Amino acid sequence: MVSAIGHYVTAIVCIITAFVIHRIYFKEKKRDASAVSLQGIKWFGLAIFSWGLGALINIILLYVVGLEENHKLIVSLGVLFSLFNSLFILMSLPSIEHSGKRNLVIKIIEQFTAKEVFVIFLAVFAMIASVFLVAFYNNNLDASSNSVIWLIDIPISLVVAFSLLNELNKAFRNRGMRFMYLPTVALFVLIVIAVLHRIVPDNQAEKIMQLSSWGFIGVLTALSFKFLFVLLFTILLYSWKLLAETEERQTEFIKQQKQTKKLEKEKEVLTLANESHLDTIKHLKNELTKRKKKYKKLKKSSKVKLSSRQTEVLANLGLCGATMSYTEIAEAMHIGVDGFQAHIYQIKKALNISGTDGKEQLIAYAIENNLLGKATISSNQATT
Repeated sequence: MVSAIGHYVTAIVCIITAFVIHRIYFKEKKRDASAVSLQGIKWFGLAIFSWGLGALINIILLYVVGLEENHKLIVSLGVLFSLFNSLFILMSLPSIEHSGKRNLVIKIIEQFTAKEVFVIFLAVFAMIASVFLVAFYNNNLDASSNSVIWLIDIPISLVVAFSLLNELNKAFRNRGMRFMYLPTVALFVLIVIAVLHRIVPDNQAEKIMQLSSWGFIGVLTALSFKFLFVLLFTILLYSWKLLAETEERQTEFIKQQKQTKKLEKEKEVLTLANESHLDTIKHLKNELTKRKKKYKKLKKSSKVKLSSRQTEVLANLGLCGATMSYTEIAEAMHIGVDGFQAHIYQIKKALNISGTDGKEQLIAYAIENNLLGKATISSNQATT
């Protein structure tokens, strides 16, 4: 009765849990979760599903076909499903993320692809199982000795249990959940008890306690470690999701920081460029102001009205100034040099001309303002 309850509860709970994990897997896949996380969810789901499927097959063989609990076929299938469960758990361990060092088993698994791990596992299993199966089915052993075949599963289950304990503790420590050490150790102890319970023949167990109590312990430990495994996986998955979301937020924060720094740098560049442009604009404004002043000065000088005598002097200077001196021009105009220079002084003052090149400026002014036609002498007079 206790065994039947154990099978039914295991089948119902594990198959429903596997279905829920299956939905989570596809939901996370649509959310573009990391490949490592998806692999972990998939293998954990298959490990739980293998328990449920094994229990369901046991229910069919026991209560529909009518085989005995310790029948060779039921025991053999139990070993087979237990080995596949160990394989799926083993495949899921590399996906448990933490900052600690991986143990040797995980390092070995990480060197191969999933397909290669399956091939190696099945090859080793086939070699070990062949020896046990030949002895198991050829020897005329009583029903109570059928549990010997579980010796195939013990070393693998213990290695997987220890690796699982190690990885879960590192993962929970990495997430700041050290209080989860006790449940993980409890899981390991329950797995060890459940595994060792399988290989003790009923005739030996009967010497220690009643078979009903012995069977109850077996069912209780089996259910306990499976439910605890599901619970720990659920907690791990939830913390896994929180960690992923936190890392995603941190990544987004770092991205925003980089973007902000980039914008600040661009702002500094634009500020420097703007300051440079402002300096250029300021320089151009100053230059424009100077040019305006010069233009106004020239415009003002162009509007100066000279007397007829000053116009004549300036015209003669513009025509002959390049080849004749002030004295020669004055003589040609039949006026004194002092009087000529007095006119030049007044013209410079009126035109606001100064400097050592005053003569050249006067000549240029006369030419630009078409005063040469008003000259009263010619350059030929300089040579006569």
